[in-house]
Amino acid sequence: MMKFNIIHVTGASGSGTTTLAKFICCKYGYTHLDTDDFFWEAIDPPFTVNREITTRQDLMLEAIERAGKCVISGSLTGWGDIFIPRFNLVIYLYTATELRLKRLRNRELQRFGGRILPGGDMHKEHEEFIKWAAAYDTGGVEMRSAELHREWLKQILCPIIELNGNLSCDENLKRIEHNFYLG
Repeated sequence: MMKFNIIHVTGASGSGTTTLAKFICCKYGYTHLDTDDFFWEAIDPPFTVNREITTRQDLMLEAIERAGKCVISGSLTGWGDIFIPRFNLVIYLYTATELRLKRLRNRELQRFGGRILPGGDMHKEHEEFIKWAAAYDTGGVEMRSAELHREWLKQILCPIIELNGNLSCDENLKRIEHNFYLG
């Protein structure tokens, strides 16, 4: 039976990658790592300044080695390709655009409150983020898009399972467990 030390859950913003990753971690004792924690500088307003690629890679490598077994949520396309040989399982989560955008709006409102509303200091960035996220299905390989993810998945050396992010974490975990032993 294959031992799963590193699982990567990827997909569009709002597809549920972080939620599913945390769900798997909770059930099986993995450490959760989110790519946003490595990609972005920890400043205010958040998600506005990205780290140098080598810094991201070094920080993630440290975290992976410290964790032992982990589930990485988010997108590693391009900057995280050096980790591909370490993956034991990749989960690609596809979620309908309308649901993703609803989730994103709710999440951002919970995180930032009035800062993202008209007149708030993060309103412009929030609107740009939603517009960017909405383009996932139609965008090309120059951006985080379905096309880019499908191209990136061709490089993956381990098993890949594609799941429907419209389903609950319980339903998706059952599909994973039907095909793979995580414990």
